[in-house]
Amino acid sequence: MDAPVFVVFNPLAGKGRGAQFVAPVLQGLSAGSRVEHALTQAPGDEARLATDAIGRGFRTIVAVGGDGTWSHVGNAILRSGQPARLGLVAAGTGCDLAKTLGVPARDVHASCQVVLRGRTRTMDVGRVEDRHFLNIAGFGYDVAVLEDSWRVGYLEGGALYLYCALRQLHRYRGFWLDGECDAQPLGRREMLMLIVANARVFGGGFKVAPTADLADGLLDAVEFANMGLPGRVSALVRLLRGTHQQHPRVRSARVRRLVYRFSSPPTYETDGEWNQARSAEVVVEAVPAALQVLVP
Repeated sequence: MDAPVFVVFNPLAGKGRGAQFVAPVLQGLSAGSRVEHALTQAPGDEARLATDAIGRGFRTIVAVGGDGTWSHVGNAILRSGQPARLGLVAAGTGCDLAKTLGVPARDVHASCQVVLRGRTRTMDVGRVEDRHFLNIAGFGYDVAVLEDSWRVGYLEGGALYLYCALRQLHRYRGFWLDGECDAQPLGRREMLMLIVANARVFGGGFKVAPTADLADGLLDAVEFANMGLPGRVSALVRLLRGTHQQHPRVRSARVRRLVYRFSSPPTYETDGEWNQARSAEVVVEAVPAALQVLVP
């Protein structure tokens, strides 16, 4: 690759692992092209740094971190309207999008080689309110697990999410929901969790949408009805194995557009980032062939 590369580092990713990736990533990429970089200083800096780099003419933006970092940089690329490409170096906690794309996990040399070879694929993204998500959007139990993970400082990755998922199995109460799926009424029902997946994996390794396709122009909506503790345990075990769609209280569908109506404006997550909805009605939709990403 001869084109200049701009690298956005999140030094806090992976409980500080991102800072350890700065020198080896810069060394790995400098052999193939001119490289500039910047480190985030505050939450959301990834988008600002990427936007500035795109404005200065960079068309290859490498994001070093996890799903949140990649999501912020991906959003900046999408908002710019420029044909910029996203490169991923996995240094974060979950790094779930990399699992679907086949990008090496925490292997600096292999990740740099992916960037230098310059092979791209076009992927769909999802949109909720004014945000795009690359991996998933989640409501309910998923958000409770995310919030719980902030209070646990002694675990990371899949172990952290699994531990918090187990803690929330008996704590989380559920929520009421109705709406439409591709203009078809869904009916009012009590839910445990709702995941709208663009990719296949979330939460550090849960195979929520095992057959999701990043290029089909659709999202995989996976609904978990509220249930008692035994049913929740069964559903969680199946979710770990990727066989949850056989559970009687789980329903999934491939969709283009969803309208969800909650009892009040919900909290939700996009690619591991916590959000507060502006309205009790939330629209989630697929944006086909939206983003160019570097892949093996």
